[in-house]
Amino acid sequence: MPKMKSKTEVRQSELPETLKRSPAKAQRQFAKTHDAAAEEYGEGERAHRTAFASLKHDFEKVGDHWEAKDEPGPSDPRSKKSNAAKRRGEGETYGGVDAEGNTKAELYERARKLDIGGRSTMTKAELARAIGKRQ
Repeated sequence: MPKMKSKTEVRQSELPETLKRSPAKAQRQFAKTHDAAAEEYGEGERAHRTAFASLKHDFEKVGDHWEAKDEPGPSDPRSKKSNAAKRRGEGETYGGVDAEGNTKAELYERARKLDIGGRSTMTKAELARAIGKRQ
């Protein structure tokens, strides 16, 4: 089912819960990308994956919603791979956490706020993974 009601209005009932609590721009970007991908590939997983890939380029999952990144770009190791490699599941996604756009110190601070144990000995990838699981 289309995610857009009109050119500018998003069908809220069709959005994932995390997007319902996110900025209108994130909702529009996800919905428009999903609708275009559904036209191209048909409804289903591929359209959904394409919409989230587009969203993750400009937004980062923070807690139970998405926030705009300071700088657009790839968010995780998987997003840097070829489309075929992504479909095979190569690389990690860290649950929407922007591991590439945040420093280890920034990820550590988010882990501290989420009260993630063992954070002082974690690598940047481990911090991103733990934050993604906790959100």
